Amino acid sequence: MKKFVIIVAGGSGQRMGTELPKQFLDLCGKPVLMHTLQRFFDFDPQCRLILVLPVSQQEVWQQLCLKHTFHLEHQIASGGETRFHSVQNGLKLIEGQGIVFIHDGVRPLVSQQTLFRCFETAQKYGNALPVLPVSDSLRSLDGDQNTAVDRSKYIIVQTPQTFTTQQILQSFSQAYDPGFTDDATVVERAGFNIHLVEGNRENIKITTPSDLIIAEALIHHRYKI
Repeated sequence: MKKFVIIVAGGSGQRMGTELPKQFLDLCGKPVLMHTLQRFFDFDPQCRLILVLPVSQQEVWQQLCLKHTFHLEHQIASGGETRFHSVQNGLKLIEGQGIVFIHDGVRPLVSQQTLFRCFETAQKYGNALPVLPVSDSLRSLDGDQNTAVDRSKYIIVQTPQTFTTQQILQSFSQAYDPGFTDDATVVERAGFNIHLVEGNRENIKITTPSDLIIAEALIHHRYKI
């Protein structure tokens, strides 16, 4: 079955405190985004890679690819006003039937096992959402009041959120709603049940300087994920 990968990379360097967008920051000698693309190529070299970038960042990306002699074949789609619109633009490049992985460009440490679980479950049930249990205590805020909640009733959501082409294309034909927080909420709104799979702890989203340090440590220690 064909595998399509839409990698959404529209972030800025604001929380990193840098002018360079976070997906272009150096991670062990090459930009974060190159590690992310490589993960999917290593999973299956036949994956069709689609990278969604803001128009303003596309030239920078091309320059980085030349600088790092990065030759993995991929297509570029232009980012939209929101993540929903960016994914829509990526979906326009999909031809034929298969499984679509939608992944954050700044999650370079997704494991091969997570990718396999997502693929197998999406094949069987139509979609797969990688998640982890909450390990910290949680409290609910209501104005000036706060209350402890049962953390066993909550889970942490990761990417790649994975779907059959039929489900994802049908779901993204809906009109945009600000309540769409991720791809799974769009698919859920279209009437599909969401199926959960185990993610991996190392699959962090790099948004702050400390996240980058953790990712570098994992790679330097050759963490086998």
